Amino acid sequence: MSAISVGQAAVLGVVEGVTEFLPVSSTGHLKITEGLMNIPVDDQSVVGFSAVIQVGAIAAVLVYFFKDIKRIVSAWFRGLTNKGERYHHDYKFAWWVIYSTIPIVLVGLAAKPLIDGPLGSLWVVGGSLIAGSVVMWCADQMGRHKRGEDDTSFKDAMLVGCSQILALLFPGFSRSGATMSTALILDLDRVAATRLSFFLGIPALTGAGLYELKDALGAGVGAAPLAVGTVVSFVVAYASIAWLLKFVAKHSFNAFVIYRIVIGLALFGLLAAGTINA
Repeated sequence: MSAISVGQAAVLGVVEGVTEFLPVSSTGHLKITEGLMNIPVDDQSVVGFSAVIQVGAIAAVLVYFFKDIKRIVSAWFRGLTNKGERYHHDYKFAWWVIYSTIPIVLVGLAAKPLIDGPLGSLWVVGGSLIAGSVVMWCADQMGRHKRGEDDTSFKDAMLVGCSQILALLFPGFSRSGATMSTALILDLDRVAATRLSFFLGIPALTGAGLYELKDALGAGVGAAPLAVGTVVSFVVAYASIAWLLKFVAKHSFNAFVIYRIVIGLALFGLLAAGTINA
């Protein structure tokens, strides 16, 4: 019997799609939702399921930014054989995405027992939600928002890419929140920070989903729930991306900061009351 039903998979797909690219922690929200539905958050198949349905959200990024991605990938291939093309920003940016993904891959493989075990506790999620909120608020206040996407450098990409490790080790911190906050500290404007977060997330999240697929299928989640969760995640994430880019163009991140603190405190209350299991 599948550890997750088709109906539960649809709900989790909605949660993943809405929260993957918002700086509120998709992993944290998935774990909270799983806890409320009495799904064991530390079950290996459930951890794998959460990683696999992220691929649906990543597919939404690939479709939404297809023209940009096609331009960058084309520049990369041209640059491999043509030295003149290697001075273009798109060619260099493609390499930066590759290089900035290496740290999170190495840490993810080395720390997997901790990530799947004690660090997956809902107590950690609650604390990370609140701690990440403080970081995000400080970054938004500190950043001068004066640099656009074309002003990004190798240093920016590496620092923002490495910041993904915070979300990997502390579910609830938010990959989007960590990357956007780092980009803001580096003085990128909010739209540039958000787009950079999207692009840097593509290889990391896709790799994680493919890596966990065998565990999700082999340890108790059926193919049907995985398919439903992934498709729902794709549809909802596409709408979420479009909304977020419009929102950050005109607003600060304060609404996300307040929301995260409220959710973190509410989670602590539910855990303390024994309403959900950590």
